[in-house]
Amino acid sequence: MASTFERPSVSTELARSMIEAAEREAAEMGQPFVIAVVDDSGVLKAFSRMDGAPLLSVQVAQDKAYTAAGFGMATDAWHEFVKDDPPLAMGATTGIDRLVVFGGGYPISIGGQIVGAIGVSGGHYSQDMRVAQAGLAVVPS
Repeated sequence: MASTFERPSVSTELARSMIEAAEREAAEMGQPFVIAVVDDSGVLKAFSRMDGAPLLSVQVAQDKAYTAAGFGMATDAWHEFVKDDPPLAMGATTGIDRLVVFGGGYPISIGGQIVGAIGVSGGHYSQDMRVAQAGLAVVPS
């Protein structure tokens, strides 16, 4: 019986590259965002609060990344997942700490394994998604 196991996790170098790519997209959009990258356990790995980004977005970005890492799916997928299941729709949003069910959080997958997640907040969730996707674009396949 094995007493430990290994699991891959996003490196600091990749997390920082993702932040930089997301910040470039945000700058092109002319809007400040909060960008959080977490490791495979949902623990913060890299973080940026761009000048002027909303204070509440600090927690929201981290929670989006946490949700995406914890469930291995994008936060915007949650609506479809729960919309036709009233008990799940009611219980998930009120009973699961830090769960975010709108866009801006994505798992980071390398080699078919979830190694972390990115979460972005600061604009409409569609804008958050765009900035997060820019960060994901630097992840090797």
